[in-house]
Amino acid sequence: MADIVKEFNEYRQKMNEKLLADDNKVIKRIFNLDTNAYMEGALDVKTKELLGLVASVVLRCDDCVKYHLETCHKEGLTKAEVMEALSIGTLVGGTIVIPHLRRAYEFWEALDESAGNTTV
Repeated sequence: MADIVKEFNEYRQKMNEKLLADDNKVIKRIFNLDTNAYMEGALDVKTKELLGLVASVVLRCDDCVKYHLETCHKEGLTKAEVMEALSIGTLVGGTIVIPHLRRAYEFWEALDESAGNTTV
């Protein structure tokens, strides 16, 4: 299952490199804005990542959900914290986001597995 984490990251990195290599000023600025928006500020990184996760679920962007899940995992958020945020996203987004919730749950398990955690 940890393969889905590896595949996602390899594809994301490959395509980001290609996009940024085209030297499009607007694309580069959007990437930079995204990076800076999630840095520590008045809100800590964990809170910002949970906000990004909820927005991504509501917008039904699986790639965005995976990205924020991985960052949440790296930041040390617990499964309970992430699931609570995902429950808010599901409430706000409605039942149409349940398939994205399923994929998010599966990806979190894969993150745990790739980190060597046996408890999910």
